[in-house]
Amino acid sequence: MSSDGKKVMDILGKSRALLSGHFLLTSGLHSNRYVQCALVLQYPNYAAFLASEIAKKFGNKKIDAVVSPAIGGIVIGQEVARVLKARSLFAERDEGRLTLRRGFELRNGERVLVVEDVLTTGGSVKEIIKIVRKSGAKLAGVGSIVNRSIKSLNFNAPVHSVVKLKIKTFDSQNCPLCKQGIPVVKPGSRKLK
Repeated sequence: MSSDGKKVMDILGKSRALLSGHFLLTSGLHSNRYVQCALVLQYPNYAAFLASEIAKKFGNKKIDAVVSPAIGGIVIGQEVARVLKARSLFAERDEGRLTLRRGFELRNGERVLVVEDVLTTGGSVKEIIKIVRKSGAKLAGVGSIVNRSIKSLNFNAPVHSVVKLKIKTFDSQNCPLCKQGIPVVKPGSRKLK
């Protein structure tokens, strides 16, 4: 792990953002670990450091706008946009789908960076990429604080995560934590059906 990766792990530890237990992820998968980036982002100095780590990988792309999914991606998206001197927008759920609301819009030809706090399956990022493409804007890349995906994520764009964590996930039918009778907790902001 790089020195920056070690620094991020130290930040996650100090802010108590790396949780242990039995968690239901937004993707519907179960896990014994959960990264609650809100606990890190409550500290502006940590948020600024993490944003600069994402932004420096995309600084040469001349980003016009950063788009993040609500709620988890809003703070880090805003911070990355500040560093890149770009607009900051967020997509929020309306009838189960991510959409730009509140008068937010992307312009034809704008270069857009999608920023998320944690990548697991990439579902929210893929929804935002559809919004970017439908608007005629150009996807410049995807950035995140943590990539905890098991499988390689392909967004047809450059991807940079400040740290990659190997955290096991389980489908609910084969979850050893369920079989042990450990209660499941849903700590994220998105409600599941």
